[in-house]
Amino acid sequence: MNNTYMSNTLIKGATIVNEGKSFKGSIAVNNDCITDIFEENETPRGRFNTIVDATGCFVLPGVIDDHVHFREPGMTAKADIESESRAAAFGGVTTFFDMPNTVPQTVTLEALDEKFARAARESHVNYSFFFGATNTNTNLFSNLDIHRIPGIKLFMGSSTGNMLVDREEALDKIFATAPVPIMAHCEDTGIINDNMCRAKELYGDDPAVTHHPEIRSEEACYKSTRLAIGLARKHGTRLHVAHVTTARELSLFEPWLDTMPKITAEAVIAHLYFTDKDYGKLGSLIKCNPSVKSYEDREALRRALADGKIAVVGTDHAPHLLADKQGGCVRAASGMPMVQFSLVTMLELASQGVLTVERVVELMCHRPAMLFDVRKRGFIRKGYKADLAIVRPDSPWTVTEECIQSKCGWSPMAGHTFNWCVEHTFCNGKHIYDNDSFDASCRGEEIIFR
Repeated sequence: MNNTYMSNTLIKGATIVNEGKSFKGSIAVNNDCITDIFEENETPRGRFNTIVDATGCFVLPGVIDDHVHFREPGMTAKADIESESRAAAFGGVTTFFDMPNTVPQTVTLEALDEKFARAARESHVNYSFFFGATNTNTNLFSNLDIHRIPGIKLFMGSSTGNMLVDREEALDKIFATAPVPIMAHCEDTGIINDNMCRAKELYGDDPAVTHHPEIRSEEACYKSTRLAIGLARKHGTRLHVAHVTTARELSLFEPWLDTMPKITAEAVIAHLYFTDKDYGKLGSLIKCNPSVKSYEDREALRRALADGKIAVVGTDHAPHLLADKQGGCVRAASGMPMVQFSLVTMLELASQGVLTVERVVELMCHRPAMLFDVRKRGFIRKGYKADLAIVRPDSPWTVTEECIQSKCGWSPMAGHTFNWCVEHTFCNGKHIYDNDSFDASCRGEEIIFR
């Protein structure tokens, strides 16, 4: 092997975690790509503009978060692409896929183009956007550029905006004609509405948030997920079910073992970390849809990280102003900001023995790239884009308001002490985050698929 060449950056002395293995080594980056990977016994030769000493650290592929709500356009008082992509970079997340329930909704080709134009100007990390399905827009599917978007987002149970798709013929046509994967939010609106009526009769007009998992119930999730899977099997559709929350739903999925199944499940950080017992302490700060459920459900989700039934871990990052989070099941907004803390939370679960660090990388980096056919990202390979997160174990730090980058300025993780920290983030070879120093001039790239 000829190890002599010009390179911009050498990351040396780290434990590299990639494709199921961890080994000591170094990574050479030239401009925006990984040019070489050296084992510990190999000595890189050449001249480097920058050397990053990562001794004691782990180098991972940059995280691909398949599920965020960055609120732009239309709700930028809560968040915007600039602020939330900055939060992503602080957390080792180098790519995000944003959801269509903005204002206007991303349900026309013009709205989709406008989002891409905004991200090109504002996003610090790499980006793409889901196209939103409605009861009446399947005629636009044939005009979608399949190399530009990860998939079509389908709200099969939605209390936000008017994106609920509830007509049987519309659902059938969406599953029959989708040219890209469908990512479905699965909750049965009829069950939720009935549960809310009963809760109001018992507890008043704004039931306490502790009743949220009774209203957004296991049955509501299971019935809708079962319907989505039935439609996907009927039409041979590639289906990805967002934020699965219950042990019962997991019984519907096949594990991702040697090959990727056509029907997959996502888990998000809130449901992997919190349980219904946490409402007593955190209240509406952890109110989200679907709801945080029981300890038994959380433990089933955690087991599914290892057995393959959970294919991908995302965040469902959904900031709101703190004023909007006041109240109970009716008044308090649903959603929480998590993109800055997703990787360190999963690494904490690894330290607790829930899963391995190698599995964290598989769930947050490799599999999102594979599931959505992302070109040349999600792995540490020669010729791939240099999207990298460098993390250090046994380095305790506590989440404070001052360190929160999301525009909303709060997090349910505030006051929590993590033992892993993100020290460096590289995005397309640019050293965007360096031990609390942030290069605000960096701009991400539009993701290419398939």
